[in-house]
Amino acid sequence: MAETTENRGSRKIRKGVVISRSGNKSIVVQTERRLRHPMYGKVIRQHKKYHAHDEQNAARVGDAVVITECRPLSKMKRWRVVEVVSAEGAPKS
Repeated sequence: MAETTENRGSRKIRKGVVISRSGNKSIVVQTERRLRHPMYGKVIRQHKKYHAHDEQNAARVGDAVVITECRPLSKMKRWRVVEVVSAEGAPKS
């Protein structure tokens, strides 16, 4: 019984790249998953897009971010930005 209560409330976490800023406090993150083809053995890359909420408007296009699952915030947004890992789109001085 104790094992099931520990897993309850755990949320999925994904790491990806910002490919679009689709409005105020909203971004689109593309994640990549690599898997091996079951028959031929070739490594296949699969991509998926997630609409995420960025409260501070900190993420720019090209940045690597970590997102986590959350309650539905709008029609498309079910993820929230946890942190901006690397700022690729930041201006260089």
